[in-house]
Amino acid sequence: MYAIHEVATITSKGQITLPKPIRQALGVDVGGKVAFDFSGDSVIVTRVNGDEPHEDPAIGGFLALLARDIQSGRHVTTLPVDLARSMVDALSGGVNLNDEIEGDVAL
Repeated sequence: MYAIHEVATITSKGQITLPKPIRQALGVDVGGKVAFDFSGDSVIVTRVNGDEPHEDPAIGGFLALLARDIQSGRHVTTLPVDLARSMVDALSGGVNLNDEIEGDVAL
């Protein structure tokens, strides 16, 4: 395996362009998918088979916890009316995942 060192600049929207030598080495082109795995202070980028669904272990764990709570009836309540109404209203407008987030965001 040979080494390639490329630098990419992060845009104001948090996006990068995968440098051409990296795209070529991974064998990905327009519409291709890559996965990012973060460990310590490193990020590993790998090619993803287009038919493979992305599996996030944190989301998988959360969904399993949620399923257990629903089955047992614990921690399950109705949504506040205002929240439910705003969620229904948001459905009619659609969602653009590339839109900037307004206000403060706690991660």
